[in-house]
Amino acid sequence: MCTMSADSPATLTDDERDEMLGNGGTGVISLSTPADAPPHSVPVSYGYDPTESVFYFRLAVGPDSEKGDLDGRAVTFVNYGTDDGRYRSVVARGTLENIESDEIGTAALDGLDHVDIPLVDIFDEPTRVVDFEFLRLVPDELTTRTEGTRES
Repeated sequence: MCTMSADSPATLTDDERDEMLGNGGTGVISLSTPADAPPHSVPVSYGYDPTESVFYFRLAVGPDSEKGDLDGRAVTFVNYGTDDGRYRSVVARGTLENIESDEIGTAALDGLDHVDIPLVDIFDEPTRVVDFEFLRLVPDELTTRTEGTRES
C-alpha cells in the first residue's frame, strides 16, 4: 500500500505556481462548444501576470478559424510539465475577455506590459498576415497539482 508523504503535498504553493508559469509560455486552451460537441482544444502561447493571477492570450481569428467568437467564451486553460522529474500542472477556468473592449479598461491593456506571450508560428501563412485578438482570462478557478513522492 502506498501513501502520500506528508512533506509532498499534491498541490503547488502560489509561489511555485507563479514560478512554473513564469511570465509566459505555452499550454492548451479548451473552448466551450454546444453540448453535443467536444470542447475545441488547441495549443496556445500565453502571458501570465503573477501579481494579478491573470492570463493573456494572442489568439488567431478570422473567417477560417474554427474557434468562433472568443469574447465571453467559457474556457479551461492547462499548463503542465515536469520539475526534478515530478509532474506539475496548472488549470485555470473562466471566461475570456477581449482586452480591447471598452468595458475592460486600460488596466487590462497595462497588464500586457507585465507578460511575454511567445509568438509560435504554426500557421499556413506568415504571422504578419494572420489576424489576432488579445484576450485575457481572470480565472474563476485556478488549481494546481504536483506529483508527490510516495512512501511504500
